Formats: sequence, C-alpha cells, structure tokens
Amino acid sequence: MTDPLHAEALDTFGRLLEEAGATGMADPNAMAVATAGSDGRPSARTVLLKSFDARGFAFYTHLDSPKGRDLRANPHAALLFLWRQLREAGVQVRIEGDVVQVDAAEADAYFASRPRMSQLGAWASTQSATLASREAFDARLAEVEARFEGSEVPRPPGWGGFRVVPVSFEFWYGAGFRLHERWCYERGGEGRWTKRMLYP
Repeated sequence: MTDPLHAEALDTFGRLLEEAGATGMADPNAMAVATAGSDGRPSARTVLLKSFDARGFAFYTHLDSPKGRDLRANPHAALLFLWRQLREAGVQVRIEGDVVQVDAAEADAYFASRPRMSQLGAWASTQSATLASREAFDARLAEVEARFEGSEVPRPPGWGGFRVVPVSFEFWYGAGFRLHERWCYERGGEGRWTKRMLYP
C-alpha cells in the first residue's frame, strides 16, 4: 500500500508536469540528473524522464556511458526539474533517491517504442567515447541501417534504463523578492513519509 504522503508527492509532481506540458514548452520532461562515481566526484547532465509511477522515475541510456558507470558504482542520484513558465515565478522539483536498473522486459518495451532512427543511433553510438569525426559516426550509422534493413531493430546489449526510487521530494514555488514557498517530503528508515515546510 502506497504511503498517503508519497502518493501526494507523486500526484503533485504529475499535476506540475501536466501544467508544464500545457504551456507548450519544449521537453517539459527534461531533467538534470546528478550522479557521483566511486571516487565521489559529482557529474550532471540533462536527460528526458520517460516514465514515473509509485516505483520511481525512469530514464534510458547506454549502461557504459559515464552516468551508467556512475550509477552502477554508486546507485544514488538527484533529479532536478525546472519549469520557469509555471506559476508566479517558476517551479522547481528536486528528487533524490536510490537507483535500480529497469528490468529487461521494460527496457525492451520502451526501446521498441522509439523512432527507428533513434533505435539505429543507439546501435551506432558508443556514448561519450571519443569520436574521430562526424563522418566516422555517419559511416557507422549507415552500417547499422544496412544490417537491420527490412527487420525490427532489437535493443542493443548494454543499453537500458535506470529508475530513481525517491527518498525525498522538494517542491519549490518561486515568488517575488526571493520569498519562495518550499515543501519537502522525506521517506524515513521504516518507509514512512513525512512532510514539512522549508524556509525560502
């Protein structure tokens, strides 16, 4: 059974994401993902949230990319959504949590839903590795197109998803003169959630 405060946080997030989408902004599901490797050095990048539910917040990547390596070495992450067009002075949502890998069946289903060229690109790319030239990548892409011509493109080995299982949410509602409104939801050691207001 879902904790009522956890459900409230998810519902609040869902309504804000829907509001953001209704503004017409590009990629309202864009989020910064911060990770740290086994050496503790932080790294952040923007990715697209692909699904969320009571289990957590899922996104997809090459598992051997820097973020993939970080998350396998240190399975914790922080997410940040920033929607400047919302409310009086913008809304931010911060989510921190533990990370688990999305199971193969779910990753397969998401990969199958992607545009074909995105599927082919996942095969052609060794994400974040050094690339000699754009022409070299275009040649790899052409090889992959020829390989899968006339057939479905399967999910590449080493490509999958991660799910951030929240231990905290913070909803930040911007206001004039930096008099923001902030609400924090946190999961305690026994899995029970609490809610408190924060100073601006």
